[in-house]
Amino acid sequence: MNLEWSIISIAAALIAWLYLDQIQRKKRYQFKLQRVKEIHQNALDAERKRHELLLDGLSDALFLVDDHGRICYANITAKRMFAERTLVGQSPQAVFPDARFITAMQECERMNKSVVTRLILPQQLSPLGSQENRGVNAWLLDVAPLPPEAYPQAKLRILLRDLTAEYQSEQVRKDFVANASHELRTPLAIIQGYLENLLEAGALKDQQMSAKFLSIMSKHTDRVSRIVEDMLMISRLESGEAAALSIEPFEFYSCVQDVLERLDHLIVSKSAKIKIDAVERGLIISGDRFYWTQVLFNLIENALKQNLQPGLTVEVTAHTTTDGVEIAVTDDGIGIPTNHLPFVFKRFYRVDQSHTNTSIKGTGLGLSIVKRAIEAHGGTIHVTSTPGKETKFSISLPNNKIQIEDHFSAAS
Repeated sequence: MNLEWSIISIAAALIAWLYLDQIQRKKRYQFKLQRVKEIHQNALDAERKRHELLLDGLSDALFLVDDHGRICYANITAKRMFAERTLVGQSPQAVFPDARFITAMQECERMNKSVVTRLILPQQLSPLGSQENRGVNAWLLDVAPLPPEAYPQAKLRILLRDLTAEYQSEQVRKDFVANASHELRTPLAIIQGYLENLLEAGALKDQQMSAKFLSIMSKHTDRVSRIVEDMLMISRLESGEAAALSIEPFEFYSCVQDVLERLDHLIVSKSAKIKIDAVERGLIISGDRFYWTQVLFNLIENALKQNLQPGLTVEVTAHTTTDGVEIAVTDDGIGIPTNHLPFVFKRFYRVDQSHTNTSIKGTGLGLSIVKRAIEAHGGTIHVTSTPGKETKFSISLPNNKIQIEDHFSAAS
């Protein structure tokens, strides 16, 4: 009997041990399985984070669209582009205001291949969430299908690239070429016409007529030369050559005097008065003297040519402030109509002075050169005007561009 109980006890203990061992094995297996799952999940999370870091590093906006037609991912560029609006969970129709976005996605799904298109949108249809007024907006839209094995939760990839700056530069170049061609065509046509007249039989024998024709041709040749020179100058300023300006200190007062010497004939012919008493003596500007000469020359010449009536007064002032230096060129002439003020620095823009019965000729580039040259020196310029009273061009330069030399004041 005792033997039987002993056998039963041993058997029970063995069964219990086997049961407990099985439980322990199962727990260890579950623990290992859980660890494997955690390691796998951590690896997936790390891989996803790496992918997101790469996608967030893109300068283009990137969206992923799932099987339900909802945006399931948007990179940082997309969020910034849409002013931090909620994008994930939205339908593309709710995010993109133009029907061509949706058409591109539908074509991509139907043909199962990438669809790339360039969109020019008016400001009110810009996908940007900001209120910045940039006129039209240009975008490159690239929609492509995604392989299920690579992205099981997404079926489409949308790439949106802002081409507005490139589009505007392209338009500027086109406008520049068109305007330059127009500006050159007129004087060249006049020169050609007078040449044809001179080449006619007997025309050169008339010395008085020949001299008149040659004088007119010379005048228009000078105009062509001035247009070409201005075009080259503004092209250099806008192409990045401004970064290689010949920067060195120079006295501003002497620069003004040099300009007045160049304009002396025009000043005398206009019976104009140029006041430079308010130019601070000993004011030293660090910059490219050549371009500053052009700035002053264009501003003063512009005032003289815009006002055909004699007796004009032009005042040049320059003085230091706590922030830098303030320079101004003011005339007491016919002024500029208020509606023209925002455009006076545009290339080839001319103010319509028909109300003054004047015929003002110029290249239309002078004030554009002024603005670009000042900006290349780190400064700003703006214009104010009261029609029939005065026009004032005000220039501001930062402190690091100026200094005062006492010995100039002593010498004067």
